[in-house]
Amino acid sequence: MADHYQLNLGSLRSSITLTLHTHHAARLWQGRSRREGVHPILGMPGYIAVTNLLKQASSQDDPYADWFMLQLEEKLLQTKAEIRNLVQQVSQVERDLPTQVDIGDNLNIHPVTLPLYIGSQLGFLAVYLLTDYDTLVRRVLLAHHTALIGRVDMESWIDGGAHHLRSLLGLAQNYRLAGVTRGDMAANNARAREALEKFGTPPMDILEGTRRSQFAPPIVRTSAGSVTEPAESLEGEPPLLPDVSDEGGEA
Repeated sequence: MADHYQLNLGSLRSSITLTLHTHHAARLWQGRSRREGVHPILGMPGYIAVTNLLKQASSQDDPYADWFMLQLEEKLLQTKAEIRNLVQQVSQVERDLPTQVDIGDNLNIHPVTLPLYIGSQLGFLAVYLLTDYDTLVRRVLLAHHTALIGRVDMESWIDGGAHHLRSLLGLAQNYRLAGVTRGDMAANNARAREALEKFGTPPMDILEGTRRSQFAPPIVRTSAGSVTEPAESLEGEPPLLPDVSDEGGEA
């Protein structure tokens, strides 16, 4: 007769850090706080908080969260293509370096290393883009230092990459929690009517749940079909890393 053991396994966790080498990327990470006469700019921690909130709202059957996730995913792909285009331009310039000259990577002697607490895949994708931008800036600065490009091209590429990332962060900054479910929308109750007035009507395939982001979580419906208050906010402590043991067990 086989022995039976009680296996009390916990959740999987992973320690993740981000290393940045340029002030340009570090400023994008930090964003800009609100102060008199100056508009705030969302930083990467704020963006990550938005994507965590989006993922939770999507799991609670909020069609507006699914709609915004799709828009954000599309924006991420667009930003990735734009930064890749800039990288290709830099690569073309680097080919002008004589073969007899060997130049190593342009790395900061004191880079900044940041712990990452990300509960959503869309958060990780943006961090990957930030690292791509950090690498782009390092290569552009080195190309200027070694006389492969002039200052105008250097500033154009650096500012262009930052603009694309700020555009992504700006889109995330526009998100507002609708607090409705597809059940609310079908019943056309007061919550649904308020959401329709504020945010418009989502496309039918999103309302029906047939089109969702590839990173959308499984929908968890309560017996009463209610929406619970989100545990995460856009301010405060970052969430714990998700349970990565399986997709169904993610936070």
